[in-house]
Formats: sequence, C-alpha cells, structure tokens
Amino acid sequence: MPNTNMNIRIDADVKATAQELFSSLGMDLSTAVNIFIRQAIAYGGIPFTIQQPRFNAETEAAIQEARDISAGKISAKAYSSAGELFRELDEEC
Repeated sequence: MPNTNMNIRIDADVKATAQELFSSLGMDLSTAVNIFIRQAIAYGGIPFTIQQPRFNAETEAAIQEARDISAGKISAKAYSSAGELFRELDEEC
C-alpha cells in the first residue's frame, strides 16, 4: 500500500519532548503516530481513556490565580532573587 503524508499542528515544545521520548524508545515521531493510528483502528476509538484531571479546591484556586496573573487580570509581586523571596517569607512568620 502506498504511503501518504499528513500535516498536523502541535506545540513546538510538545513535539520536541515527544521526539526525545520516542527516540529513547528507538523510533521517530512518524512511527509513533503510525502506531497510535493503527491502535486506534484496532481498538475502534482512542486507545486510552481521556479524562479531565480532578484537583481539590485549593489547587483549582491556585491554577485559576496563575491563569489570571498570566492574562494580566491580577498582578503578582516579582522578586529579584530567591533570597529576597525567602527573606520576605521569614518576615511574615
């Protein structure tokens, strides 16, 4: 059967990490994608469970806070060094 090409979009960091992983397993990214697609066909769907991670309320709040900081919705104090951060933390105790 003749081969065909497929183009997909993926985050550059994810691609690099995947290439490193699959290389350590003795295969390239194309081989890994082929294995995934063949397994999906054999399985009749995605060959693993897809779930949303569940976090406790404190972790969910921290994730939302990080998203809000990243989006510029709230500001966060910056420190010039870890020592400066630890000194301030010690002063709070």
